[in-house]
Amino acid sequence: MSDQRSTNSLSPALSVSNARSGRRRQGFDLLSLPLLGRFLRWHRSRLVLQIPVLLISLLMIAHAFFGPQLAPKNLAALLTWVHFRGLVVLVILFAGNFFCMACPFMLPRELARKLHAPRLRWPKAMSSKWPAIALFVLVLFLYEWCDLFSSPWWTGVLIVMYMISALVIDALFQRASFCKFVCPIGQFNFLSSTLSPLEVTVRDRGVCDRCETKDCIRGRSSATSSNADSAAFEPSTLSSSLPVVQRGCELALFQPRKVGNLDCTFCLDCVYACPEDNVGIFSRMPGEELCMTGPRSGLGMPERRGDFSALAIVFTFGALLNAFAMISPVYALEASIAKATGLTVEWPILGTIFVLFLVVEPAVLLLGAAAVTRRMANTAESLPTIVQRYAPSLLPIGFGVWLAHYAFHFLTGVLTVIPVTQHAVRQATGADWLGHPQWQLGGLPESVVYAIEIGFLALGLLGSLIVASAIGRRAPNTGTETRTSWITAPWAVLHVALFLSAVWIMNQPMDMRGTFLGG
Repeated sequence: MSDQRSTNSLSPALSVSNARSGRRRQGFDLLSLPLLGRFLRWHRSRLVLQIPVLLISLLMIAHAFFGPQLAPKNLAALLTWVHFRGLVVLVILFAGNFFCMACPFMLPRELARKLHAPRLRWPKAMSSKWPAIALFVLVLFLYEWCDLFSSPWWTGVLIVMYMISALVIDALFQRASFCKFVCPIGQFNFLSSTLSPLEVTVRDRGVCDRCETKDCIRGRSSATSSNADSAAFEPSTLSSSLPVVQRGCELALFQPRKVGNLDCTFCLDCVYACPEDNVGIFSRMPGEELCMTGPRSGLGMPERRGDFSALAIVFTFGALLNAFAMISPVYALEASIAKATGLTVEWPILGTIFVLFLVVEPAVLLLGAAAVTRRMANTAESLPTIVQRYAPSLLPIGFGVWLAHYAFHFLTGVLTVIPVTQHAVRQATGADWLGHPQWQLGGLPESVVYAIEIGFLALGLLGSLIVASAIGRRAPNTGTETRTSWITAPWAVLHVALFLSAVWIMNQPMDMRGTFLGG
């Protein structure tokens, strides 16, 4: 039987059990490529990727504190807010979450763990996405309040604090607690990668059914027990008295029951741990996991988890807020709030805008759409339940907004890193080892980038409409296709409204943060 999780999986919505009914995975496997596949199969491949990224991060930190404090001429500000963000979303769009794989913050953690093995378990009360949601909003707020895009020094402080947090948390707590529950960048990548074309998954379910050791989740020691309890899927079940040859998935994603890219850092520990070479990086239809229901390893049932719904909402409306903060109407809004309230301090005014965009606006729009859907479906379901069901349909349009926004800065300033690097080398050595700084270098014309932006937004809208329709088909009291269309119509209107809002924002003159250089 062929794998049913193929290009037709977006219509109708599938349960996880139906989606996993195929025994052998069909399609392209990245690990099958001669050179790249062989490199990724090598258990040191992640280290090879992390080392140069860590060195670049250290150079960025040094330049943040000791380089010029003009953001467009500082590597910390330029690489962080222009190049890194743009590359992250583009790599996720065309491949997958490979930036988490190359995360430089994990390398110091690994060195610390060799000196001190973590003993603590992450608190159960904080074992959700709420801490990461709070930090995600905090970073967005600090980005605007502290003007991080124009402050190399504070950007350097942020990078250092991020590195220290990852080091301390994962040096104290077992498994990948920082990645799973804390890291706001990780949550951004997890949600974005639901739209990626690649997924780490098993090749043959039959091989997993016959496996007794479950090394992909438990890890592999020098003498892994052959009579391991097949129900014990916790990574920590591996005896600490045995030397570990290869650890299993620290994010508690048991491969035969794993679905999609949520919580997957592409660390490939499962690939290295599997003794049967039964895990690959396979192609799939982007967004298909958003249409699936049912329990998933390490996640439970996302469609019934309020924290996942809140994360999707903050991700989407935060994208619009982050872009809106770069255009002139935001200053008029701030002035209106200041006049109405009499406030003269920026942070409460900015806080009011955040409450309006991330709480009031989503509540009105989502609960309104849910109320119309409930009436159309003639159901007694609560409005929050309906919102949670349709929340995944926000992710494609949300990702489209992030893509359009970040691609604008990246593509219009893609070459600016060259003169900034040349200038940094001149300052450090006193000589033009890389040549005289070519300050005239920039990027693509805005007219070309604008067409790309609209394409990303349209792609996001299409994805949201498809996912909402697929979710509507599995909802109770839907019945005929016509009835399903009426029930999902409020969500289609919402997605179109978000699309038009994003188009309006992208048509406004934007602050060229970090892309215009002087001589």
